[in-house]
Amino acid sequence: MTRHAHIVGWGKYVPRRVLTNDDLAQLVDTSDEWIRTRTGIVERRVAEDEETTATMAVQAAQQALEVARLSPAQLDLIIVATATPDHLFPATACLVQDALGATHAAAFDLAAGCTGFVYGLAIAADLIAAGAYRIALVIGAETLSRIVDWTDRETCVLFGDGAGAVVLQAGEDEGGVLASVLGADGSGGGLLRLPAGGSKIPASERTVAERLHFVEMKGREVFRFAVRAMPAATREVLAKAGLSLADLNLLIPHQANQRIIEAATKSLNLAAETVYSNLARYGNTSAASVPIALCEAVEEGRLQPGHLVVMVGFGAGLTWGATAIRWTRPLPAPLPRWRRLLRRLRYWLAGLRSRLRRLWRRWSAPII
Repeated sequence: MTRHAHIVGWGKYVPRRVLTNDDLAQLVDTSDEWIRTRTGIVERRVAEDEETTATMAVQAAQQALEVARLSPAQLDLIIVATATPDHLFPATACLVQDALGATHAAAFDLAAGCTGFVYGLAIAADLIAAGAYRIALVIGAETLSRIVDWTDRETCVLFGDGAGAVVLQAGEDEGGVLASVLGADGSGGGLLRLPAGGSKIPASERTVAERLHFVEMKGREVFRFAVRAMPAATREVLAKAGLSLADLNLLIPHQANQRIIEAATKSLNLAAETVYSNLARYGNTSAASVPIALCEAVEEGRLQPGHLVVMVGFGAGLTWGATAIRWTRPLPAPLPRWRRLLRRLRYWLAGLRSRLRRLWRRWSAPII
């Protein structure tokens, strides 16, 4: 029996706070015209103080489960792709598992920079195809505003916060995830990095004073890498699936820079309407960019059952990856209001159970 991994649910969350180019012009020496012409970005979302990578991931996950008509208890696996976890440990995926009440799910984080979601999707699909798991939740979530140097106009204009999620489910029907390709070149690790905070350069008064806890990027080198990597990965994954560019209905690239997207489009000789972009609204949300774009493409009717979609990304590492999917899920009818209220009650109860478990552990811990 051949098992295929189908995307049966999708969801996204972006913070309410909007930071426009004009807003940024009040912080650094830049302008709306300067940012638009170099990046294609008009605005981005910034997390509120109480929001974290985990809380945004939970919001996106709840939407994806609602679309899939599945409960958290049915999940076997949760993968969170992020460069901005709530903590170095425990894994953000474990915080999401607890908040959802997904008591039967294994959970781990994945660090592959902006390519993280594509990596996570490929891993989950292969595990499902191998029979190890039946239902997996893959999330890309970032709170990049916490690691951006708001005095550096070369980087602070690029990034935004948000989360996107998909539910993968095993099925015997043809379609779903057809093929994936993943790659890395660690020699380019210094081109895009967060220098301090790890075991090599632990946090200290010096690292804070030298601003080593903010993103550093060599933009020109990353640009040159991206315009090569995305077209190459797209061609490779289609060839692996036994398909060609002529079969492609939609390309969803990592939303990093409109000039990169346009260069990849030209290299692949694709019509502009075949390539999805929401970069102007959200900026670069790293591992969250591809799943957020996927959700909006579905909501806008750009993906229909039978369509072939390729999702492709590149990021810190350096990493790159692509996955080819035969879309099989129609846009579901909205849940009745009473069903939505019931789901909210379930999530509230899951949160209450989590708080009670933490209190019990605190009170029942032995006194040494």
